[in-house]
Amino acid sequence: MRLELRGITKRFPGVVANDSVDLTVEPGEVHGLLGENGAGKSTLMNILYGLYSADEGEILVEGEPVRFDGPGDAIAAGIGMVHQHFMLVPVFTVAENITLGVERTSGLGRLDRGAASRAVRELAESSGLPVDPDAVVGSLPVGLQQRVEILKALYRDARLLILDEPTAVLTPQEADDLFDAVRRFVADGRSAIFISHKLREHRALVDRVSVLRRGRIVGTADPRTSSEQELADLMVGRPVDLTVSRAPAAPGEPVLEVEHLVVRDLLDAPVVDDVSLTVRRGEILAVAGVEGNGQTPLVRAITGLEPGFEGDIRLGGRSMAGLTRKEVLRAGVGHVPEDRNREGLVAGFSIAENLVLDLWDVAPFARRGALDFGVIEEHARRQVEDFDVRTPSIHTSAGSLSGGNQQKVVVAREFQREIDLLVVAQPTRGVDVGSIEHIHARLVTKRDEGAAVVVVSSELDEVLALADRVAIMFRGRLLGPFETPISKDAVGLMMAGASPDEALQKGA
Repeated sequence: MRLELRGITKRFPGVVANDSVDLTVEPGEVHGLLGENGAGKSTLMNILYGLYSADEGEILVEGEPVRFDGPGDAIAAGIGMVHQHFMLVPVFTVAENITLGVERTSGLGRLDRGAASRAVRELAESSGLPVDPDAVVGSLPVGLQQRVEILKALYRDARLLILDEPTAVLTPQEADDLFDAVRRFVADGRSAIFISHKLREHRALVDRVSVLRRGRIVGTADPRTSSEQELADLMVGRPVDLTVSRAPAAPGEPVLEVEHLVVRDLLDAPVVDDVSLTVRRGEILAVAGVEGNGQTPLVRAITGLEPGFEGDIRLGGRSMAGLTRKEVLRAGVGHVPEDRNREGLVAGFSIAENLVLDLWDVAPFARRGALDFGVIEEHARRQVEDFDVRTPSIHTSAGSLSGGNQQKVVVAREFQREIDLLVVAQPTRGVDVGSIEHIHARLVTKRDEGAAVVVVSSELDEVLALADRVAIMFRGRLLGPFETPISKDAVGLMMAGASPDEALQKGA
């Protein structure tokens, strides 16, 4: 399928999101779209999918001008979109989600669930995206939920597939499976647009990449012959340091002490199984692991979101058992949660309000029980500038920001406080390389200021770049911690279930 965008311009109050954008996608091509947070990538794709209308410009499909007044028009033209945040009904089955709106019926007008299930199973197998059509979507891990999103588009006979940050919640193995499926999809002349901040993914999958900067196309490159450094510099418009510069750690006294921690799920099975660890002032402990191996409940227990744990968690020698979430934060704990939408932000609140969510009732943001809006707004302006949050106003709702800019708001809020322990989960998920550089530098600064830092990340490169010590979680158990440097292969083997002795020997 050949797609052409000509002179696409889209304005919002105070900002030009897309500025005379020209883009061509050829049949059989995976076309990459690269840009900083707020560069206009998602806006451009929302226009292509009929969610927004362009103020200027035109869209051509197979050389013919088209007008999309809604997603239904785009779908009818053969365009499918897999959104960064899934558009699924959790209580529906896989087959029900995929066929929603185009349901199969029997001769009596009743839903033919059997026929739908068989059709979805056949489509999943032929597409290389196997999934149980009768499984309830809410019970599936995120990797399989994303397969459902892709199959929804394929079921509607998409000839051009838009993938918006598709690997943000995937393991490396799941990402490889996705790439294989995309290659199969374009092999017969269909096309795909791939949006990701991960430069190595563009180099692994994409045939041609266009770079957006502040709403304009600033260049097109062949990612197979361009280095990651060249792509990063083109995207940000300045030299970007892709390495983490840090001096050796100088650990001090223990700040966080976890002893024989057990967290159980609703079926009383241990999802954190007898975990003990110590994190000292002035060091970064990075926890690696494939998502779903206990990292999330471990972080929730440490930060006061999972009070029903067994064992003990101490902060500066003080037991945190029985403390409320607010008491944990006020005791000197900062927390960047892995799910910024559910636990990090109030989408309907402004950026300024979100930046003081955990400090709104104390000085200098409150006086005699009343909010000091002047101080809150000035504070917000400094944080927005310091963390390069791309927004027309500090009064813009956090929910209207791009995913990467939402993450910057959460990080800015948690990094501003005087804290003893900083716990960050997936700190750079959905964030561009320029902001990754900034966040990594801030994490090292927090360490050097004397905080104990715990980083939980599924990005192995990030773990090894930041860690003074590395621990690995597998099926609820903690392996290590191990002093760095440690080989990437060894950590990867332990993430897959190898014993430490075996992994260290093979990965040496």
